[in-house]
Amino acid sequence: MAIIKLKINGKDYAPDVAPETPLLWVLRDTLGLTGTKFGCGLGQCGACTVLMNGNAVRSCSLAVAIFEGKSITTIEGLSAAAGAHPLQQAWVAEQVPQCGYCQSGQLMAAASLLAKTPQPTDADIDGAMSGVLCRCGTYQRIRKAIHRAAAASVPASPATSKGGK
Repeated sequence: MAIIKLKINGKDYAPDVAPETPLLWVLRDTLGLTGTKFGCGLGQCGACTVLMNGNAVRSCSLAVAIFEGKSITTIEGLSAAAGAHPLQQAWVAEQVPQCGYCQSGQLMAAASLLAKTPQPTDADIDGAMSGVLCRCGTYQRIRKAIHRAAAASVPASPATSKGGK
């Protein structure tokens, strides 16, 4: 066992865990952050996706020691204190979830995409989201929700904000 220093959702943690423990289990079992889901355990389905320094990574197959000194964001840290993240709002508006199991991974992958590509094309979305599997097949709704969130994040131009054409 070792003390691993982590910064998760802006808070400092120092769990006493084996360095080779997958981050997913540290999040869920040690820290009680259960929004990140276990899916396949092989890093293939994407249900366990979190952000490491803004990049979408699989927490089930990466040792916690890799994350020391990095900024980690989980689904619990996606929304601001003021309310739901634009992606979460769009997810509800587009009625994306069915069973919901993959949704935290989907949202984290989408957040990483929008941080890098604020106005993504369908091809950008398909590429970024291809590694997060949805058994219910809500891929079209996911794409619509990402476009909706991207549009909501674009500041209005002076012409449109004053009712101009």
